[in-house]
Amino acid sequence: MNPKLSLLQPYPFEKLTRIMQDITPPAGLTPLALHIGEPKHDTPQLIFDALTAQLNAFAKYPAINGLPELRAACAAWCRRRYGIEVDENHEIIPTLGSREALFSFVQAALDTSKDAQPLVLCPNPFYQIYEGATLLAGGQTVLANTRAPDFLPDWLEVDDAAWARIQIVFVCSPGNPTGAAMKQHDWQQLFALQDRYGFIIASDECYSEIYADTPPVGLLQAARADGRDFSRKIMFTSLSKRSNAPGLRSGFVAGDAAILKKFLHYRTYHGCAMGLPIQHASIAAWNDESHVELNRARYREKFARVLPVLQQKYAVTLPDASFYLWLPVPDGDDIAFARQLWQHAAIQVLPGSLLARDSAHGNAGQGYVRIALVASLAECDEAARRMTQLS
Repeated sequence: MNPKLSLLQPYPFEKLTRIMQDITPPAGLTPLALHIGEPKHDTPQLIFDALTAQLNAFAKYPAINGLPELRAACAAWCRRRYGIEVDENHEIIPTLGSREALFSFVQAALDTSKDAQPLVLCPNPFYQIYEGATLLAGGQTVLANTRAPDFLPDWLEVDDAAWARIQIVFVCSPGNPTGAAMKQHDWQQLFALQDRYGFIIASDECYSEIYADTPPVGLLQAARADGRDFSRKIMFTSLSKRSNAPGLRSGFVAGDAAILKKFLHYRTYHGCAMGLPIQHASIAAWNDESHVELNRARYREKFARVLPVLQQKYAVTLPDASFYLWLPVPDGDDIAFARQLWQHAAIQVLPGSLLARDSAHGNAGQGYVRIALVASLAECDEAARRMTQLS
């Protein structure tokens, strides 16, 4: 077996299970699961209708590059959402969600011929796929901590020697777990670093459609606004959160045509073609915004109900975007706080330290818990009430 597999850490939820295994929640309380970021709102009917109308297409092999109609729908969405033109034939590839694409992209893009152990920069805390993909591709991660008040990566923590070896910079905007979104000036700062060091920017934007008021600025949108092309810039997005369809496993990547040409060549061996019925369902989803607006309104209602209640006891604020609350715990011990919530209030949350790694500047997730407002409004309301009553 590949010896690099031993480098992979258990997933945060596996660690959480171990941490909680000796605790039995109160028998009289209904358990409330707010630890996993899995959308619970209804999947829109238009996805089911488009899928079932094409079931006979499962009898055909799909093309790796997807249907032209799907790529056209993705390009049209980029035009509506970001006001940018993306070439559907050379600058877009449909993918099986963003997770698969993030992982496989690193396998294709990391160049170990130039450096036996090239570096990949990750925000800290981060989505664990960034780390796993890097390690299995033969690379090593460098961390840029995301701390209050803006919870954006601190690029100044990275020294010049590391920057010179960094081949990929992962950006998650809006961020998981903090919900922080990069503004135009933040992108410009990263572009200036890219000009100097030449790395690829891989921007994970799967939470881009869940926001309060202002749509977050995307990588390709920021590049165009700064008078730049898509060179060494790749955006990853998905229908999972936008359309409450995590099981559909559908998304796309967009950006640098030269990079995507090589990535597409890799994918012909990767075995990741999207089934034709799923492609048709994806076309319907990308072409419709009404269900996205409804979804966004439901999350806004949850934040409006939950946040004032929690603020009676906790110093928690509204995130720029996403469906997470990044809550600072009173005594700074996020694991003890999560255990207390489960033991006394039957609420599951995710300790922030499990989403981060120790660095020379500490563990940026320590002292916080991630709360996913994915349950029903009533359940989120009840969770907030129980948390404020916790002694």
